[in-house]
Amino acid sequence: MIEAVVIGCGPYGLAASAFLREASVETKVFGEPMAFWRNQMPEGMNLRSAWYACNIADPANLFTLNAFLSSRRESLSIPVPRRMFLDYAEWFRSHWVPDLDQRRVLQITPNSESLHVKLADGEDIRARRVIVAAGIAPFANRPVQFQALPAALVSHSSDHKDLSIFKGSQVAVIGGGQSALESAALLREAGAEVEVIMRAPRIRWLRGSAEFRLRMGRFRRLLYPPTDVGPPGLSQIVARPHLLRLLPARLRNSIAYRSVRPSAALWLKDRLGGVKITTSCEVTSAVGDGDRLCINLTDGSYRVVDHAMLATGYCVDVSRYPFLSPDILRSLQCVGGYPRLNDGFESSVRGLHFLGAPSVWSFGPLTRFVSGTEFTGRTLIDWIRRHNGRH
Repeated sequence: MIEAVVIGCGPYGLAASAFLREASVETKVFGEPMAFWRNQMPEGMNLRSAWYACNIADPANLFTLNAFLSSRRESLSIPVPRRMFLDYAEWFRSHWVPDLDQRRVLQITPNSESLHVKLADGEDIRARRVIVAAGIAPFANRPVQFQALPAALVSHSSDHKDLSIFKGSQVAVIGGGQSALESAALLREAGAEVEVIMRAPRIRWLRGSAEFRLRMGRFRRLLYPPTDVGPPGLSQIVARPHLLRLLPARLRNSIAYRSVRPSAALWLKDRLGGVKITTSCEVTSAVGDGDRLCINLTDGSYRVVDHAMLATGYCVDVSRYPFLSPDILRSLQCVGGYPRLNDGFESSVRGLHFLGAPSVWSFGPLTRFVSGTEFTGRTLIDWIRRHNGRH
C-alpha cells in the first residue's frame, strides 16, 4: 500500500508533492503537468498576482520564481507572463516530481483500511491517503441563459488557448473581472470586435501595484502580506486561514467576498482601448439565429454577435470530479459543493484530502491562489506527521 497518492499536477499538486517527499512520505503523483494553465488559459495571458506571490511552495523555499530565473539568467517580467510561469512550474516539477505518472485516474473508492485508486489502464492502487489537487476545470460557471446554446455560439473563457480564431468576429464578453477584461484585450489584439457586458456599475481596478508596494519598504508588510490576496488590512486575516476559521460564518463570508470580488489589474487599462464596455447590465436571454447570437439585456437593448465568451468564473462542486465514486460522494459532507475539511484538509471520508479551490469554504480565499500553496503544503504535512500513526 502506498502512503499517499496526489491527483493533479498544478501548483497545489506540485507543492503538496514537494512537502510529502521532503518528509519521506511515499508518494505517487498522477496528472498532466499544469494541464489547466497550459491548455485552458490563452496565449498572451499574464498573472494578476504580484510576482512575489507567484512562488510554488517547497519546504525550504528554494524553488522560487526568482531562483528559476537566476538559474536561466533571465530577467523578471512584470506582470508575470503565463508562459514564464509555465516554464517555472516545469522546472519545479523536474526537481520534485520527475517520476510523474500521466495515466488518468478513473475512480477512487473507499474501504475500511485504505482508498483504492483505479487507473484508466485497469491498474488498481491502494493508498493510505489520496490528496485531490485536481484544479477548477470541471467547475466552469455557465449561466443558465447560455446553457442550451452550441459551442459555436457560446463558450467559457477556459475553453480557449488560442484567441486568434476570433479574428474578424464580433464577440461579447460576459463578466467584469480580470478574466473578462484580459480576454477582451487579447481578443481585440487578435483582431476581434469586442464588447464587455458586466452587471457592476464600474470596473474595480486594483491600484496597489507591486512597484508601489515595494516602495513602501518595511511598512508594506503591515498592509500587504506576501500572499497578496485581499484589500489592505483584511489581507492580513486572509493570510492566516487558521484565524479566519475561528470567525463567525457571516464575517468569514464577508471577508471572502471583499477579497475576491470581480476586479482587474491596473496594467490592463491601457490595453482596453477600442473595447466597448457596457456596465450595469445583465443578460436576460440569449437566442441563436443560424450562425449568429442575439443577446437581450436588462436595459431593454440587445446585441447580435458572432460569439459570446463567458468570463463568469467558477462554481466549486466536487461532485463534478469524475473520479469520485458514488460511495465517496454519499459519504462526503459538503456545503454548497465545497467539502467540509478538518485542520489537515481531510474530508469526512477518512484519508481523502482536498487542496486548492475546493478548500476555500474551510480555509478562505487564500487557497484559491498560487500564494496559498505555502500555507497548504506546511499545514498538510504537519497534520499528516501528527496523525499518521492514528489513521
